[in-house]
Amino acid sequence: MTRRSNSGEAPPGHPPAPQVAARSGEEQIASAFAKAGDEGRAALMPYMMAGFPDRETSMAVAEAYVDAGADLIELGVPFSDPLADGPTIHAAATKALAAGANFESALEICESVAARAPVVFMVYSNMVLAHGGAAAFARRAAEAGAAGAIVPDLPLEEAGEVREALAAEGLDLVPLLAPTTPPERRARICAAAQGFVYLVSTVGTTGERAELPPGLADLVAATKADSQVPVAVGFGIGTPAQVAEVSDIADGVIVGSRLVRVAGEAGSATDAADAVGAFLRDSREAQGRSR
Repeated sequence: MTRRSNSGEAPPGHPPAPQVAARSGEEQIASAFAKAGDEGRAALMPYMMAGFPDRETSMAVAEAYVDAGADLIELGVPFSDPLADGPTIHAAATKALAAGANFESALEICESVAARAPVVFMVYSNMVLAHGGAAAFARRAAEAGAAGAIVPDLPLEEAGEVREALAAEGLDLVPLLAPTTPPERRARICAAAQGFVYLVSTVGTTGERAELPPGLADLVAATKADSQVPVAVGFGIGTPAQVAEVSDIADGVIVGSRLVRVAGEAGSATDAADAVGAFLRDSREAQGRSR
């Protein structure tokens, strides 16, 4: 086997090894959903808050997500006024900011795991503007290896600049859909969707729920009929049984508040990694039993 030197050059007398082009965010996301689909399950997509409860723990949580089989990682950028987030994630953002976390923290985490699982930033539009605007944000996200971004407070009519900037760097802008979105608007959002559609399961903010809303299956089916990209469901999913239930109807399932709470309640970085990893492994097992 030909070995390459530390400089990346082939040893004397050997032809250069072929260079493998980096995959675009669109390719990374599509591949992750396709792999999960080939295994007969929905893509498992854990959320985490960058820098929560501290740098060491958040880095350990990201590693645990990858090790436990996360198909994609949704990486929150801490922000002081997260309008779509409930008490658990809002408190996590506040604590992360107090500990010194920022966009740089999110980029660091992304860079540490992006080669092993696609990373999609969850970031509010003010943070995009605060870091040099759409083009600068997209460039830095791409340099860190991100596959895309979700900007929950950016409506369809105002998303053009951010979508184009991300696309120029090979990244996807993932839209959100609410249960209250009218059918005609849902169709327009789905037509512009990249990567996947993030379907909010219930009215309100993020947070664990005792049960899933009764009309979720119909909402997922209607969204799938309008969308050319996978449909992932988030908000209110907090148990392996709920993960399995959503997996039976959607292409992806997003777990946020439960994992953030578990990481925050752990006594150390190691304990946090063990706890979130156990939840994801239990969820994968539940997905298998539901098939």
